[in-house]
Amino acid sequence: MKLVLAAATGATGRLVLERARSSGHDVTALVRSPAKLPPGVPHARIDFSAPDAEALAGAVAGADAVVSALGATGKADAGVARTGTAALVDAMRATGVRRLVVLSAAPIGTVPTLRRPDKPRYDPGDGPLLRLVTPIVKWALAEHYADLAAMEDVVLDSGLDWTVVRPPRLTDAAPKGAWRTEVGRNPRNGSTIARSDLAAAMLDAALDPGAAGKILGVAY
Repeated sequence: MKLVLAAATGATGRLVLERARSSGHDVTALVRSPAKLPPGVPHARIDFSAPDAEALAGAVAGADAVVSALGATGKADAGVARTGTAALVDAMRATGVRRLVVLSAAPIGTVPTLRRPDKPRYDPGDGPLLRLVTPIVKWALAEHYADLAAMEDVVLDSGLDWTVVRPPRLTDAAPKGAWRTEVGRNPRNGSTIARSDLAAAMLDAALDPGAAGKILGVAY
């Protein structure tokens, strides 16, 4: 499969890249700093905080799927998930690419937006402990989560064959090779997943036509 991977040098994106290449897929990386890529990886230099529409369209043209691990890594990147994803969606529409998989976060189903103001207070998969902790996490990461929620709106309204992947807290632990997946909700009391297993889940979603049009909660 010909894949285009946005944010391929990030903590999760690099693992998606590694897994996709080791599985024999043809991957083009969209990155701000190509020097951080492994040698020989086809790439396009894209700054997703101020993306070049023409360069982005040229990079995604002909892809079977686009996978995005975009997300802010600091204050300077605030808003990059929404801005970058909107540019990706425009490029995909312009070039006829349909399949899009994006990385979000478990609490986003409870983060209201202007387009979707009536989200529930709690996710149905959250047990008592997560219902206690999640509001604190949402307060601490309010700007980041608002960006991801706005990004999800862009994706859900895109008209593309999209999948949103929502993991809980990410760890750098060794992969287990197995995780739980729920459609439209978080796995019950699922509080962590290793980045390597998340990368596998995202790639699996990109390869699965049945995942299109679904929000997938993934966790141990």
